[in-house]
Amino acid sequence: MKFSVQHAADSSFKHDGLRKYFDYRDLGILEATDGKAVMHVIRAHEGTNATGEWHKHNIQLQLVYVLKGWAIFEYEGHGQHKLVAGTCVHQPPGIRHREIAHSEDLELIEIVLPGHFETISLPD
Repeated sequence: MKFSVQHAADSSFKHDGLRKYFDYRDLGILEATDGKAVMHVIRAHEGTNATGEWHKHNIQLQLVYVLKGWAIFEYEGHGQHKLVAGTCVHQPPGIRHREIAHSEDLELIEIVLPGHFETISLPD
């Protein structure tokens, strides 16, 4: 593993991640851990909305921490939850979930193990 430090000025958000309604700022953890984990700051992409598709991830760990704004997620067996600044969610491996809506100023941190993981779309 490598030491890693990243300052806000070192990196910008890119519109190249899993969801078209989000912009992603890679925090260098994928490279620093040789792919063992990935960590992003994710924010709402201006003028877009969540599409609400059910999906799951083949992962070992997924954490979401909301920095600002809000998002409404639905988790199978756990219902809908409005995540607001300060909310931390552990999404267990394989849990079926979807994002329903988010504020224009949504910004969150996501940590996932392993760094490269499969996302599977699921039927309604």
